Amino acid sequence: MSADERRRMIVRSVLPLLVEHGAGVTSSQIARAAGIGEGTVFRVFKDKDELFATCFAEALKPDQVLDAIAVIDLDQPLDDRLVEAADALSAHLQRMGALMAVMHGSGKRPEHRHGDRRDRGKESMSAMRDAMAELFKPEKDRLRLPPAQSAALFLSLLFSGRIRFGETGDEPTTMELVDVFLNGALAAA
Repeated sequence: MSADERRRMIVRSVLPLLVEHGAGVTSSQIARAAGIGEGTVFRVFKDKDELFATCFAEALKPDQVLDAIAVIDLDQPLDDRLVEAADALSAHLQRMGALMAVMHGSGKRPEHRHGDRRDRGKESMSAMRDAMAELFKPEKDRLRLPPAQSAALFLSLLFSGRIRFGETGDEPTTMELVDVFLNGALAAA
């Protein structure tokens, strides 16, 4: 296994541990989850801080959600495509939020420059919008707005809805969000 493959394997193994244990995860737990010796962890990463920073950066990447969106069957109805994509996006946001909350709560915040984080965030949102636009393209002749703009509006509704409703318990279901997005807020006459 190459050094890069080993790093990725360790990071994939450690992410769930960080969500569960925060920065208090032990070297022994890390090694056991990765199926390697403790010494191997520190031959790949100089210390736990570097490992945590790498895990944090990995969790922010949209790769997993982009892969999930890419395999959505474009032959199914648009509302079904959007529900599948929204569920994948919501799971991504929950993973990121859980990791950030645990890391923040344990006092370990990865070091990064503010501009870098903003640039990565813009790149991630752009990639997600482009992936979502592909789901709208089969209906492009029926859309009021171009697929990319429809995708951007859908993401805005999805992300703001999840953030605002998350604390009240009044959160609409994914299907309700998709229905309001596609059909509006007014009931049929």
